[in-house]
Formats: sequence, C-alpha cells, structure tokens
Amino acid sequence: MIHIPGVKDNMIANNLTPYIPTHPGEVIKDEIEARGITQRQLSEVTGIAYSVVNEVLNCKRPVTVEYALLIAKALDLEAGTFLRLQAEYDLQITKRDRSFLRRLSAVRKIASVL
Repeated sequence: MIHIPGVKDNMIANNLTPYIPTHPGEVIKDEIEARGITQRQLSEVTGIAYSVVNEVLNCKRPVTVEYALLIAKALDLEAGTFLRLQAEYDLQITKRDRSFLRRLSAVRKIASVL
C-alpha cells in the first residue's frame, strides 16, 4: 500500500467500511423479490423452515453453509457469495462490539515469542 502523507490509511477508498454492513439476507431478499419468488416458495423449494427463511431474509439469523448451498442452488447462484457476505458482515459487527474490543485489546501478542 502506498502511504500518502497527511492521509490516514483507513481513509483510503479501498479501506472504507460501510456504516451499515450488508447482511446476505438483504441480498437474497432483493433477489427473490426481483424474481417474483415468495419467502414461502423459497422455503418449500429448499426445505428450510419458513420461519428460518424469514429470519435470514430479515437479518435476524446468519446464513449458514447449509442455507447458502440450498438457497444458491434454488436461485442458480454461487453459495460462496452469500458466505463471503456473511463473513464480512460478522467481521464488521464484531469490530463494533465494544465488549469484544476490550477483550481483544487485552490479548497479548505471542508471535514474537515463537
């Protein structure tokens, strides 16, 4: 990375994180709405309980590997896309958790010892 004097590294466009992270459920919800598919239809086709589908699409439940594979197959999309979105979402949410950040700051570096 090139350092530009007077510009903090976290201010470079590629390093910016969205104020509100995108949950993969939002993307799936937009996709099925654009295709005219209901949550109930997605539930029936995938075998995922309707309540679970609803919670995923309303960002109240994470997209697991199983859900990603089933939904991706039903929509002819890549499961990895949903899993990467979930991982990035989880990372951003965790980085904002003050309790976890205090815990993280208390962890000592051991790499120099090895």
